[in-house]
Amino acid sequence: MAISPTTETEGLEALDQIAAAFDPVIHAPPRLQICARLAAAETVDFATVREMLDVSESVLSKHVKVLEEAGYVTVRKVTSDGRQRTWLALSPAGRRAFTAHAAALRKLVGDADLAAG
Repeated sequence: MAISPTTETEGLEALDQIAAAFDPVIHAPPRLQICARLAAAETVDFATVREMLDVSESVLSKHVKVLEEAGYVTVRKVTSDGRQRTWLALSPAGRRAFTAHAAALRKLVGDADLAAG
């Protein structure tokens, strides 16, 4: 089935608007997964996030640092029973950015489903 130029142009413009809502800091798959895990809880310890994502400490550290520098994640180190534990949380800005990014992804997928259906 051919798409008329007007419909195709409108569709591309809509995709451009959705793409503009994507947050390049969050969009990388490991960072998207980190944000999704942190959005589900108030705080999560570093080791738990590492296990959930099945990545090395260095890989997780790198992605957490990017999110922290963007102001999306807070990192808190706590010493308990002689051990230092690192706790991660989404900041209010991170929660807003993740919510907007996830909404843009849902819109993109929903539009694709409508076009295919």
